[in-house]
Amino acid sequence: MKTKQPSVYIETSIVSYLTSRDSSSLLGAARQLVTRRWWARRSEYRVFISDVVLRECRAGDPVAAARRLEALREFPSLSVTARIVDIVESLVIQRIIPEKAVEDAFHISVATVHGIDLLLTWNFKHIANPVIQADISDYLAGVGLSLPFICTPEELLGEDDA
Repeated sequence: MKTKQPSVYIETSIVSYLTSRDSSSLLGAARQLVTRRWWARRSEYRVFISDVVLRECRAGDPVAAARRLEALREFPSLSVTARIVDIVESLVIQRIIPEKAVEDAFHISVATVHGIDLLLTWNFKHIANPVIQADISDYLAGVGLSLPFICTPEELLGEDDA
């Protein structure tokens, strides 16, 4: 019996690694490669983005922005609701996520409120950070929500040698 396809919210760092010019750093090049491998398997998932992702992808160099937006056009965009804004404000007010990283709070809140299974990211500072995740998870549990599983494309691929 086949289980349903997991839902995945892709945060902006994913599409940035996917569409950027080849990195000269070893870590950047590895993340690009792994992201491209996951991207080739994206049909195994129900993939979603949000207006926050689209806004971030529109920023910067117009040519690079066009590449990012083109990569995202196949995915439905999840709405930002009043409940999401309330959660974002609480995460910032309680200093779980710093004000300068409010977009990261939006990514987490959108994926949570819409009941997404997985949040895919390369952002280790405020999203794929286990200490911050624990605090976010505690806060969300207090308001009756569960944090999606946060992972990188490498973890999701499950390959031993990415």
